[in-house]
Amino acid sequence: MYKILIKPFFFLFPPEKAHHLTLFLLKLVLSIPLVNLLFKSFYAVNDKKLERSVFGLTFPNPVGLAAGFDKDGKHFRAMSALGFGFIELGTVTPKGQVGNPQPRLFRLPADNGLINRMGFNNEGVDALVERLKRGKPRNLIIGGNIGKNKVTPNEKAVDDYAISFEKLFPYVDYFVVNVSSPNTPNLRALQDKEPLTKLLSHLQHLNNQKPNPKPVLLKIAPDLTDGQLDDIIEIVKNTNIAGIIATNTTIARTGLKTDEKNIEKIGAGGLSGAPVKERSTEVIRYLHNASNGKLKIIGVGGIGSPEDAIEKLNAGASLIQVYSCLVYEGPSLIKRINQRILKNS
Repeated sequence: MYKILIKPFFFLFPPEKAHHLTLFLLKLVLSIPLVNLLFKSFYAVNDKKLERSVFGLTFPNPVGLAAGFDKDGKHFRAMSALGFGFIELGTVTPKGQVGNPQPRLFRLPADNGLINRMGFNNEGVDALVERLKRGKPRNLIIGGNIGKNKVTPNEKAVDDYAISFEKLFPYVDYFVVNVSSPNTPNLRALQDKEPLTKLLSHLQHLNNQKPNPKPVLLKIAPDLTDGQLDDIIEIVKNTNIAGIIATNTTIARTGLKTDEKNIEKIGAGGLSGAPVKERSTEVIRYLHNASNGKLKIIGVGGIGSPEDAIEKLNAGASLIQVYSCLVYEGPSLIKRINQRILKNS
């Protein structure tokens, strides 16, 4: 039904407008209690065998919604009816910012991919906190993905991350430090060993002062070299953060079916969806093997089928996340993945 009726309708609109329209309609429809229950009965796969204990948290199932879909926490209650085991909000920054000029989101239908240069557009951490104060659905794990404001220089980036960490701490179950988006100038420089160690060490210092510290994860780019991945493993060990999310979007444009002139016309941005699938899995496998299986990993990037999900899990991921491929596959993807995981268990 999604591919025959719903997807063609939404593809009539520009991608960003289609995204907002989708969320508006979902929120509207799922605010009706009976419809919400019907969605849950259709999409949710409830089975104890799907539960995963990772980072000291119990996830109802291993399939999560990646950051970027619900930046401001306006829709996670509605999205929880689609069967996710966890939902990651953000990326959020201390102060609200409009992000990059539109258009900034582009479909690549021939590749089942997206290119975005959103630029951390969000209403700011205080707005997100106010929404989270209203509570969350029972058993839903919520992650908070934090970044720095565009105007904040890298030398002061630690302050931005600390502000969002402190304000979100009472309301999320885990944190993700995003230093890997290609759409904020110089942000990826924070992945270098010295600034990254400084940033994560400071957040862990704040974390360890709490009566009950929460898992802190690092989201990395797929464009890192093996040497840089070795540094990441060492940093995780030295700072004692909980794990890694692999991976964010790529700046590479190799192997695309979309016409090269169209790619050039789109311009800069992070590529996600099916084109990043193989590289993401390579990074997961490398981190898993190089750490002797000790590193906890959430795998994300190009998961458009149950087979893709199993591949990520077999490569070493403990949990997985989806986003871009939902645009092409629809919400039944979550159910199909969970059903396949059950079948394999």
